[in-house]
Amino acid sequence: MAADHAHALFEWGLNWTIGSSVHQYLILHSAVVEKQGKGIMLSAASGSGKSTLTAELALRGWRLFSDELALIDGPALRLTPFPRPVSLKNQSIDLLRRRHPGAQFGPLAHDTQKGTIAHLRAPDESIDRATETAPPSLIIFPKWTTGAPLRVQPVGAGQAAMRLIDQSFNYPVLGPLGFSRLADLAQSAPAWELEYSSLDDAVAALDDLLADVDA
Repeated sequence: MAADHAHALFEWGLNWTIGSSVHQYLILHSAVVEKQGKGIMLSAASGSGKSTLTAELALRGWRLFSDELALIDGPALRLTPFPRPVSLKNQSIDLLRRRHPGAQFGPLAHDTQKGTIAHLRAPDESIDRATETAPPSLIIFPKWTTGAPLRVQPVGAGQAAMRLIDQSFNYPVLGPLGFSRLADLAQSAPAWELEYSSLDDAVAALDDLLADVDA
């Protein structure tokens, strides 16, 4: 192992440990942020720009729960915070440094299996409020596409549930409980596809969607 890969491998190992052990939660591969008491899930496969958008939101004052794992607790479907540094890759690192010169980044890990990795420091407020849960109010399936115009499209509850199953770490382990919790989640929070090439457009679209959701 290259010495400068240690912090990146530690993060990946931490994700694996949580995803394979804390089965009191339904665990989804999803970023989570919160604003005005409303939890927003950003669920997407690696390479979709999920962590970059999450970092942008956190640097604009949205509360960071996690850029990687949604921990959904109990029949009340509360999102449990897991604030830690946001993992950014390749061009996203320089992009966010240009947009937010005061942001604090850790060291670079070059030539990993995912390219160059750096971690953005979690905001102090997110860490201080790490025990405050939030309800899932929106499910977003984001996709960054070079040069694409903004596209916001609703996703039905059934299709949203199927997509979330594909992004779950422990859905099979939980069995009927996992099915029930995921079905309730898909029914309780409206889901949307969000395709964009501009972070400013994406943030504005999320603000608009959030404004239409009851607290």
